[in-house]
Amino acid sequence: MRVAVGSDHRGFDLKQRLLELITGLGHTVVDVGTDSRASTDYPDFAAKVCRLVIERQVDRGILICGTGIGMSITANKFAGIRAAICNDVLTAEISRRHNDLNVLCLSGDLLGQRNIEPLIKVWLETGFEGGRHARRIEKIARLERDQDGC
Repeated sequence: MRVAVGSDHRGFDLKQRLLELITGLGHTVVDVGTDSRASTDYPDFAAKVCRLVIERQVDRGILICGTGIGMSITANKFAGIRAAICNDVLTAEISRRHNDLNVLCLSGDLLGQRNIEPLIKVWLETGFEGGRHARRIEKIARLERDQDGC
């Protein structure tokens, strides 16, 4: 699987850890930056990752900022992106099984470096269940197209 990873300055340290972790799990990583702890704007990196996902140059994306909130808000502005913050293994698993999450948002400030491995592993390995969940994902896609509501 190809995974794009991007962060702002507050997510830089966790991003560096994820690059090694994801590669170690046998996946290919596309690092879109940032490349240091110097102050940056998270929407720039969210846009880079989301475009790669939308254009199918990668299978999934991971975004990291201080809380994950800014990245999640920005990512969900892109049609076809389903992004959410996951802070534990259970939400990471359900986000894939039920919501077919294609962009994972993480907190660089709140997640421990040690606790991140099981969360990432589950998120990368869990598939989408489809069924009734596919119907709901289609409704979300229609909302993106129509902007008229249900």
